[in-house]
Amino acid sequence: MDGNKRENIKAGSKVAIVLKQDQRSGKLTEGVVKDILTKSPVHRHGIKVRLSDGQVGRVKKLL
Repeated sequence: MDGNKRENIKAGSKVAIVLKQDQRSGKLTEGVVKDILTKSPVHRHGIKVRLSDGQVGRVKKLL
């Protein structure tokens, strides 16, 4: 599945995101989507989401 398309991501989905501070290293953080923050249907760097624990980042993988 593609983390660049908003239609693939739903609240409650388990995803791996890259946090802003981890963009250089590419370190992924896993969690469950609480809110989808990107309004456009596609974003080339990944759809921005807020996880249930409050962390914000761009989706790189759907788990």
